[in-house]
Amino acid sequence: MPDWTSEAAWAGTRLPVERASALPAEAYADRGFFELEQQRVFATSWVPMALADQVVAGRLLVRTVAGRSIILTRTTGGELRAFLNACRHRGTELAETDCDIGSTIRCPYHRWGYSVDGDLVAAPEFDAAGIEDFDRADYPLHRVGVGEWGCLVFACLDPATEPLERWLGDLPERLAGYRLDAWRSVESLQVTVGANWKLIAENFQEYYHLPWVHPELAKVSRVRDHYRYQGPGMYCGQTTTPVSSDERGDWTAMPPAAGLGESDHCSGRFLSVFPTALLSLLPNHAFVILLEPLGAGMTVESCTWLLPPGDADPDPDAFSTTRSFWLDVNGEDIDIVQRAQRGLARGGYTPGRLSPRFEEPLHRFHNMVADRFVGLDRIPGGDPTDADPRYGTGANPHPYVPATTGSDPTRDGV
Repeated sequence: MPDWTSEAAWAGTRLPVERASALPAEAYADRGFFELEQQRVFATSWVPMALADQVVAGRLLVRTVAGRSIILTRTTGGELRAFLNACRHRGTELAETDCDIGSTIRCPYHRWGYSVDGDLVAAPEFDAAGIEDFDRADYPLHRVGVGEWGCLVFACLDPATEPLERWLGDLPERLAGYRLDAWRSVESLQVTVGANWKLIAENFQEYYHLPWVHPELAKVSRVRDHYRYQGPGMYCGQTTTPVSSDERGDWTAMPPAAGLGESDHCSGRFLSVFPTALLSLLPNHAFVILLEPLGAGMTVESCTWLLPPGDADPDPDAFSTTRSFWLDVNGEDIDIVQRAQRGLARGGYTPGRLSPRFEEPLHRFHNMVADRFVGLDRIPGGDPTDADPRYGTGANPHPYVPATTGSDPTRDGV
């Protein structure tokens, strides 16, 4: 096996996209690679954990990052908090699943209690038990880095990782017109997929497979209408501009959000926020998938539909049309990535080549993975403008136009 922490192991990935190779089978099917990936990638990244409106005061969410269980909540003032899921007394798991807590996080074993700021506020009968030099202030819950942007909440175990603001790059600016922090979750479900998390992310990032795997999706998200949509930041992006409603109206059944600019109003944005958030953003709804890797060949998808702010609930029939379409599309994706996983695990695969026209985001993604493995904390650069042709796609007829222009040091790199 290669030494995945060395640049030599990633030689095919580091080549320009016109000559680069796809990742080897071990990256998807080898247990040792997966375990190292948990420490090199997930323990050092801002990992999307939940939808922002799911993290509320009085409620505790339980999530896993790099094998560590963490808990998420908010203060009554709306501030996010994240802690390791272990009591400071003898390490008992504080919560097994999402639950209501009121104002106190309590250990089920000996009832030690913590405020939502993590301070130890109760240690029943401990003060009178004869222990010397015990100060509750010395035993707060261990904090975990936490932050939010738009509709997503992120956590990071490594305090040395770049701040979330730099991790996201220009993405908050690109999507500012949607006002995603005001969007609301309307339905969620979980699906267990027999495939590596990277296969799911890669399938989301490329549109090479569209005509054959998604013939109905290709009618509203046509291959000829796909363009790159990525500036500096830890994300890979593409856009369908315009979204078509000529043959199917599944994505236009509900009214669009108020106040969208020309480009946002007619486009679908498809953004993979590294490592595990898949954001499909349409003018009238969003479909978000958060990935939780369980093993080299097993991933849980947490899928949520979101709607823009509004006073009225969506028309049930219109939302059902949109929901059913996404379930069909995601079901087709699950089938093909599970088949890809079987081929990688059992088929004797050696790395193939990437198509610059359709799979450039995969090259960007693969280099992000490689960077984390070799210990390079780099934010990849992006396209200077969305108005330029890229690998034969032509110029986007409704390009994203940044609010400001000028040099940006994060544009350097792969």
